[in-house]
Amino acid sequence: MHSSEKIGQERKRKTDRIGKQVSMEQRKKPELLLPAGSLEVLKIAVKYGADAVYIGGEMYGLRAKAHNFSKEDMIEGIAYAHAHGVKVYVTANITAHNRDLAGVEEYFRELREVTPDALIISDPGVFEIAKEILPETELHISTQANNVNYRTYRFWHRLGAKRVVSARELSLDEISELRRNIPEELEIETFVHGAMCISYSGRCLLSNYFTGRDANLGACTHPCRWKYYIMEESRPGEYLPVVENERGTYIFNSKDLCMIEHIPELVAAGIDSFKIEGRMKTALYVATVARTYRQAIDDYFESEEKYRERLPYYKEEISKCTYRSYTTGFFFGKPGSDAQVYENNEYNKEYTYLGFPIEITEDGRLSMEQRNKFCVGDTVEVMHFNGESCYAKVLSITDTEGNAMESCPHPQQMLYVTLDRKAEPLTVLRMKQGE
Repeated sequence: MHSSEKIGQERKRKTDRIGKQVSMEQRKKPELLLPAGSLEVLKIAVKYGADAVYIGGEMYGLRAKAHNFSKEDMIEGIAYAHAHGVKVYVTANITAHNRDLAGVEEYFRELREVTPDALIISDPGVFEIAKEILPETELHISTQANNVNYRTYRFWHRLGAKRVVSARELSLDEISELRRNIPEELEIETFVHGAMCISYSGRCLLSNYFTGRDANLGACTHPCRWKYYIMEESRPGEYLPVVENERGTYIFNSKDLCMIEHIPELVAAGIDSFKIEGRMKTALYVATVARTYRQAIDDYFESEEKYRERLPYYKEEISKCTYRSYTTGFFFGKPGSDAQVYENNEYNKEYTYLGFPIEITEDGRLSMEQRNKFCVGDTVEVMHFNGESCYAKVLSITDTEGNAMESCPHPQQMLYVTLDRKAEPLTVLRMKQGE
């Protein structure tokens, strides 16, 4: 028997065992938690099916290069989400130094006016400050705190945490064991889709070492995606390739996590919140992933048979945004060599993100800020919020002064676009590459 066949059989045995632990009647529909790096992406996440959205402020989150939210944007975004029955969590998950503490206190006082539903924190000192200044706000423990066992979960629960985010290095068996050994009211949040970090739960020093930009303070330069060579000490200037067998030199470059085919196992393990990675990703990524997981979760809770029948559709849809091939990570055991991308650090990109209507004029034109070039006569795909899509022909493009254009080559140019099909504000437009 080939090793791949053995792995497949072992995965099936684990899946069957986990699936039998909780009956369908006992299973709670998990929260679908989406990232948002900007106010517009928050609104798109809400429209495409998020139950909750996590965002970062201008300080103390681990995505310093994301657009992030001003205080005013936070207030507007939270009001918009709450009006649609969606929660908003604010990240404050840096590893704080002494110099950060006074600023954290000031920032949390500002957040009292913003009223997020929860704060995501990894540092115990920051956790204490949050309890003092925001005693009514839920506190969630970030994956950066390396949460890998149920005693750690109990520890944070005793201190007042409502939720703990599991480390990406846990298997489904381990998460199931966690669930059985922690209080019922303590929630488990787990990453189910998105980029994987080379370092343990994201606690990485490579960026700091090479560039002086600290990943644990939100400034990661992603050196795990770089191409590496080695140089022998007595031969300066002679660069030798680092070879992983014959496949290339990107030794740290992980595939992206995708669990769209394993919703039943994730639910059976007792996970309360399915978390999607990607606060620096585009609106197309957020819309595509949100809509696909929303459908998959809802279909499964309607009928497992329906979910199984639609698996090919989910797999096709989830591949319509940028990604680095897919892996199931650690969920079914430690990943092997096939969880890495050795040849390059490029994304698979089948579709181009064109933008979305900000508003629709009385005569049916789409007022939008375009993100990539398209032309009059092109066929574009309109991603409707209900899970359906339609294809529409571009009939005309004009600039804000009414001048007709055959194409729109300038990113972020404001345009008026007429399609031969209807679209709503915030419906994402995409186009298959090569068409």
